[in-house]
Amino acid sequence: MIEAALLGAGGRGMFAYGEYARMRPNEIRFVAVAEPDEERRTRFAELHGIPEERRFETWERLLARPKLCRALLVCTQDNDHYEPTMRALERGYDILLEKPMSTDPSESLAIARRAEELGRVLTVCHPMRYSPYFKEVKRVVDSGAIGRVMTVQWTENVGYWHQAHSFVRGNWRNAGLSSPMILQKSCHDMDMLQWLVGAECVAVSSFGSLSYFHEGNAPEGSAARCTDGCAVERSCPFSAIKWYCNEKTDFVQRAASISNKLEDRWEAIRTGPYGRCVYRCDNDVVDHQVVNLRFEGDVTVSFTMTGFTEENARTFKIMGTEGQIRGNEDLNEIEVKRFGGAKRMYYPEQVEGGHNGADTMLMSEFVSQLERGAPASLTSGIVSAKSHLIAFAAEASRRSGRTIDMKEYIESL
Repeated sequence: MIEAALLGAGGRGMFAYGEYARMRPNEIRFVAVAEPDEERRTRFAELHGIPEERRFETWERLLARPKLCRALLVCTQDNDHYEPTMRALERGYDILLEKPMSTDPSESLAIARRAEELGRVLTVCHPMRYSPYFKEVKRVVDSGAIGRVMTVQWTENVGYWHQAHSFVRGNWRNAGLSSPMILQKSCHDMDMLQWLVGAECVAVSSFGSLSYFHEGNAPEGSAARCTDGCAVERSCPFSAIKWYCNEKTDFVQRAASISNKLEDRWEAIRTGPYGRCVYRCDNDVVDHQVVNLRFEGDVTVSFTMTGFTEENARTFKIMGTEGQIRGNEDLNEIEVKRFGGAKRMYYPEQVEGGHNGADTMLMSEFVSQLERGAPASLTSGIVSAKSHLIAFAAEASRRSGRTIDMKEYIESL
């Protein structure tokens, strides 16, 4: 039995990791929580039987106490990862850290190095590496079925509704309040590409912008809020009334109101951030971006992130010297075609849980890692810091218009 504390009872902490503990009480149990929102703090504590004296308004208060348990899950907002993680490492906690590690590249490296120096377990939440689907893709690549990988086309399809929910209205809409899109959403992809190619990234270039979700594109007759008598609300695909006042109980609806009652959701969109017109928010993160990567061995990668899709899944084509792999995460299918040979289809085992079972497998691996006492994981601090740096370099390229030499960039830090 692993005892753990949670910093941040938001969507990830409450549902992805909290629910794992509720479904597998023989593996992990939460014994403390820190969360500034009283409703969320109380709900998480009641779900996990956490006594009043171990419910904290801030992570500072929790970490001011003597070490409470073995593990700590850091699920605070993006710009509030570095300080609690560093302090927790010094306190002796083993840590599961939500991505991004930090919104600063030097801090990401510092977290990874300090965990290694202290011999602490530090697993970064890049769940895609633990997904049965992407594990199978990695197995096929490493088997040599398509020869040596030369070129990759990779697309992160951020569904139009997901873009509006999380990156226009939601917590990750503004880089100053959270982090740039390429870091917040697509550090997963930089991590996956580094893992699949199996080599060091040597150069990065990127282009992207916020081109659509701004006031210049607001339709005539639209209002500041969808509930303010907007003349085009009924025909708008981004209508908050359509998305939040319905019978669904997915993460989108839970974000608007944790109670999930229709009357509470209506009040939330009438007064809160999720009811704002998507063309009249304080968002500044990009709504589309491309990144070109060159890895050792002259492997080239073309990555696209776009919020202008119906799909909400990753699609890709991996091209090698002897064949190619096509994949669609949402369809759970992998097509392998050798040049001049037969086509083979793979349909990996599916596991219950978020991100097509990846969240479940990540938590399972973290618990097993603590039980074994092993200091490293698929997404250890050092491994994850490297892929974070690719994302940071891509943002530097997007802003400057320059191609970034990774060696020079890392040395500059």
